[in-house]
Amino acid sequence: MLSEPLTLSSIDSPIGPLAFACDASGAVRGVSFADGIERSMRREYPGVSSRAGAAPTAVEQALADYFAGDRVALDRIVWSLDGAVSDGGFQSRVWRALVQVPAGTTISYGEMAVRAGEPGAAQAAGVALNRNPIPLILACHRIVGADGAMVGFGGGLERKTWLLRHEGALLI
Repeated sequence: MLSEPLTLSSIDSPIGPLAFACDASGAVRGVSFADGIERSMRREYPGVSSRAGAAPTAVEQALADYFAGDRVALDRIVWSLDGAVSDGGFQSRVWRALVQVPAGTTISYGEMAVRAGEPGAAQAAGVALNRNPIPLILACHRIVGADGAMVGFGGGLERKTWLLRHEGALLI
């Protein structure tokens, strides 16, 4: 259980404002593409307080590098799901499997289910990805439909398409 307050911050980006929740060590605990970071953090870390503050310099720099074209810059961001309500079980395995999907590639929801140890659970993988508290960093935008279709992204399909083009996974 996380007991320390989370620091909430936001930055502007080419895909719109990004809101962050970071713990005292600077690890990212939450990301939101719009309003809602506080609600998301209350769901994942009930009872934890929050306060406004600046994003850690390392997070801001990695994001600036990513949006400037360094596809692997997101890999340098320290994050944690320790103590999250959803930490454990299939959902957690899906989130942690996202780390193994490199920038510039996509996999299907079915493949994600296989990687999380539940072949045939593509729909459940989609539900787990929808609950991902740190999208962009745990890059759920890299998961696509079985036919390559842009489906199921909480940040919106326009952002998903932009991110995949930015990473070189989409050429059109």
